Amino acid sequence: MEERKYNIRILSENRELVAIDEFRVVKSAINVLLGESGIGKSLISLAIAGLIDPDELDVHIDGRPYRSYLNSKEAIEIRRNGFFVFQEPSSHLNPLKTLRMQLREGSLEEAPGEESILRKLWQNPKLAEYENILDVYPKPYRPSGGEKQRILAAMAFKKMASTAGSSKGSVYFFDEPTGNLDNKLRNEFLDLLVENFGESRPTILLITHDYSMISRFIGKYPAIGKNIYYRELMLEHGRLRLRDFQPREYLLWLEKRVAAKPPAEKKEMILRLQPEIKVFGRTLHISRDPAGNTPAPLVIRKGTVTYLKAPSGTGKTTIVKIMMGLIKSEKMSMELGDTVYSEETSRNAWAGRVWGKQMTMVFQHADESLNLNSKVKDVFSGLPVVGSMSKEEIADAISELFEEAPTREFLNKKVRFLSGGQKQRLNLLRSLILHTDIIILDEPLNGLDFLSVAKVITMIETKLQSGIGIMVISHNEEVFDTMVGPENIYYLNSSSLD
Repeated sequence: MEERKYNIRILSENRELVAIDEFRVVKSAINVLLGESGIGKSLISLAIAGLIDPDELDVHIDGRPYRSYLNSKEAIEIRRNGFFVFQEPSSHLNPLKTLRMQLREGSLEEAPGEESILRKLWQNPKLAEYENILDVYPKPYRPSGGEKQRILAAMAFKKMASTAGSSKGSVYFFDEPTGNLDNKLRNEFLDLLVENFGESRPTILLITHDYSMISRFIGKYPAIGKNIYYRELMLEHGRLRLRDFQPREYLLWLEKRVAAKPPAEKKEMILRLQPEIKVFGRTLHISRDPAGNTPAPLVIRKGTVTYLKAPSGTGKTTIVKIMMGLIKSEKMSMELGDTVYSEETSRNAWAGRVWGKQMTMVFQHADESLNLNSKVKDVFSGLPVVGSMSKEEIADAISELFEEAPTREFLNKKVRFLSGGQKQRLNLLRSLILHTDIIILDEPLNGLDFLSVAKVITMIETKLQSGIGIMVISHNEEVFDTMVGPENIYYLNSSSLD
């Protein structure tokens, strides 16, 4: 095993953004980099890839100024023969060129396998649906985030295929490449990754907080297990540390959860949403099967988890925002307690009776619900909890999802300076401390490390024991399927209005 060790320090106007003494990358292997979002995984990768502007950030690698590293043989080789799939594809895609032009730009023009790669990423062996977007000039709203991710991944796989047999020195970076993909498409991506790695053996750095990838790698590709290294980037006492992550740590936890799955039990209904909802020129259909052949009202019961599944972009988040009265629909009908809510219900009614009283919602993106200019200690102010929370109660609440007791410095830190994982934990706590009848969780495990995932699941189970109904939208099916029986799983389909 040949391993490259980096000492990396990145500052912005004398404020330290990243500092790690030993960041390890195994050459000619798949390096899976796990950990919560926002602690530096992307910045470290961009630095190694030579993609940071030395005039914007003060970067040192192995004690050398960044310009010295950029001119090194190693960095030149990485830029020439490697590829970087950005977490936000718009960072790379050129709005002045069609997707087809970019797929065939430069060294990619003669690269083989474009059609087969696209068909696999679109799960479409016969009908080339991706053809509908190839002549599009990318814009913020089109193609979708998931389509952009797949196009960028296709570019990386084309380049990988073109260098098969001569990949020494090439490094491929995949930064959260499946964040906008459902599990089926994620698996297609992983299959292509393993297939291309087997042919060319480049160095791959795969950044993710999706721990269920471990099950896919081990379950389907045990033969290449010796070529996959799992590491978790952690923040301990304000310093970054890279630790070896043992796959069995996650798999044993999952196995215990499956073994302890509670038996099906029909409990008192809290909410019933009729299966047809019209919004934004589309009709959304709720059913009991993925194909949408068995329409059924979505029901949330006391002490149970209701799980709504659908491919990315179908409208799951739109549905729950309609249920919360945050988006006005053209047609909907929902019974909550003794009250029926519809498209005619006024915003004042939602605000007066529902928000924070009967229902609360954890938004998919923490920045959507947190005041980025507030201090951590003020995150809970204004919540409709019984009585005001003392400083000690706030500290106790934060301690439930944070490893260390919150210091005065942390409590006085502005939310904007927190990592993505820290923001998500505060986002979750704001709703989990409330005593509403229903809590809606939209991608609640988004951006969390494994320890935080386990703690969040424990907190959810505690809420269920108190009789609260939970509704979940999540790509982490492997985790939530351990909590939900088939009788509480619903599927969403979408069609255009006539």
